[in-house]
Amino acid sequence: MTTFESLGLQEPILKGITDLGFVSPTPIQEQAIPVLLSGDRDFVGLAQTGTGKTAAFGLPLLQQLDLKINKPQGLILCPTRELCLQITNDLKNFSKYLGDVNIVAVYGGSSIVQQLRDLKRGVHIVVATPGRLLDIIDRGAINFENVRYAVLDEADEMLNMGFQEDINSILSNTPENKTTWLFSATMPQEVRRIAKKYMEDPFELTVGTKNSGNVNIEHEYYVVRPRDKYAALKRIVDFNPDIFGIIFTRTKIESQEIAESLIKDGYNADALHGDLTQQQRDKVMKRFRERALQVLVATDVAARGIDVDNVTHVINYDLPDDVENYTHRSGRTGRAGKSGVSIAVISSRDIGKIRQIERVIGKKFVKAEVPDGFAVCEKQLFGLVHKVHNVTVNEEQIEPYLERIYEEFASMTKEDLIKRFASLEFNQFLEYYQDAPDLNAKDERRFGEEGGKDRRNNGKFTRLFINLGSVDDFNRGDMLRYLCDNTGIRGNKIGRIDLKGVYSFFEVENDEVEKVTQSFKKVEYNGRSVRIEMSQDGDKRGGGGRSFGGGRRDDGAPRKRWNSEGGGRPGGFRSGEKRESAGGSRPPFKRKY
Repeated sequence: MTTFESLGLQEPILKGITDLGFVSPTPIQEQAIPVLLSGDRDFVGLAQTGTGKTAAFGLPLLQQLDLKINKPQGLILCPTRELCLQITNDLKNFSKYLGDVNIVAVYGGSSIVQQLRDLKRGVHIVVATPGRLLDIIDRGAINFENVRYAVLDEADEMLNMGFQEDINSILSNTPENKTTWLFSATMPQEVRRIAKKYMEDPFELTVGTKNSGNVNIEHEYYVVRPRDKYAALKRIVDFNPDIFGIIFTRTKIESQEIAESLIKDGYNADALHGDLTQQQRDKVMKRFRERALQVLVATDVAARGIDVDNVTHVINYDLPDDVENYTHRSGRTGRAGKSGVSIAVISSRDIGKIRQIERVIGKKFVKAEVPDGFAVCEKQLFGLVHKVHNVTVNEEQIEPYLERIYEEFASMTKEDLIKRFASLEFNQFLEYYQDAPDLNAKDERRFGEEGGKDRRNNGKFTRLFINLGSVDDFNRGDMLRYLCDNTGIRGNKIGRIDLKGVYSFFEVENDEVEKVTQSFKKVEYNGRSVRIEMSQDGDKRGGGGRSFGGGRRDDGAPRKRWNSEGGGRPGGFRSGEKRESAGGSRPPFKRKY
């Protein structure tokens, strides 16, 4: 078995990676590190995300630094701030025993003043996103004359995001005699052109097949009518009780709306997209890494650089416009040798794109059936049974309570106890999925259908004002949780949330209005009283009337609302169409995943 020591790495670096639990190198590390340690040849490395590319270029780069020269010797360019921070953190961990190695992350969405101070103090490696680094170069605040190594990480994604001119400008400021290392998951023509322009006779290493998918990932697709998409998404999540996954959407608006609908329906979910502040993004990612979230709903750009262990599923709510982006999405699971599942929820018009993706990744998709209600209930029940079977019992802490517990259950037989215990949580699923419709599309002629019954419900909701907004660091998901926590009402009782700067509007079912207003009588937020008031004319959902203060509601037209119970795309249900369940939202689960 190959070891890191046999690759030629120095003792301080070996000690650092041993502390991190690294035992043996991945294929890309095993083949790339000896080449890069030579330090005198350009390099192109093609491997899927999750295969250990950061260590493949990071360890040789660290070993070849001259720590006596406190000027930039290594430059690493990457597409997003999340990946920038991830690489920086990894390099700091790798160099723990090397001495005083200065590594500075340069990225947008954070204080440029602080980054300039960090650079001025001295730096050995700069890890940067192209846009922010260009700002710093334009200020004359960095000198690259000592740069010996330039690394382009996720090169294909940087080009997809439109950074080609930025990359050209940045590299033109570096010495011509530097060594360039390029790493990418795919090798489109644009990446090939960069390699030809900035490299001389590069050593090219491919782990797996070019543009191929991770062999540890299974690929599935479900064909549904467009209006049933959201309902199918919930079925798939419910059918995988231990899911810890990422749902990909095409737009920022859609990612936010899906996340809010999932929250209302009892799932531990949140959104990650470009409209969030850096503080909000960090908050969401912290919850996801700690597994306080069951699913993360994200756009392609926001999800770049997400390096979270043990993601079990990737769900493509929309297939990406660029087929090669599917490789990056699916690479969020099946990392570091683990297995994963990548799922696409599509209509019949997308089957051609599935075939395109199969040709790109070199793997076949399996056509799966959206499970029926009985199958979901069965999976949830035995998921619960397996958790009970495998739970660790803390004998010492539970001992004082056992006598009373035994007394409570003394009149029950073992069979009665098992049935009651299983039913405690299982009955809600049985009720929710009773008479659940078949969501699999059967008649291909109907695949273009949209619409359905709108959830506005003719005045069922009342619009309220609250004196909290985005300046209080709320997004719509935060506001929904805040309202639910302070009122005790369920999320499906709250309708549209319009988040403004210093105030917001939200809609609540008419019979819950009194409870909401009373619940906030004595509530304070950051030292000021929280105020809840009704619109002056009692503005009702869908009525298009006046909002708080007498003004018109946004555009003065009835609001369309995406039905979070029955599924489908924004626009609601066409009149007469059947919902997923007459029981409303999914049974709420507060478990920490």
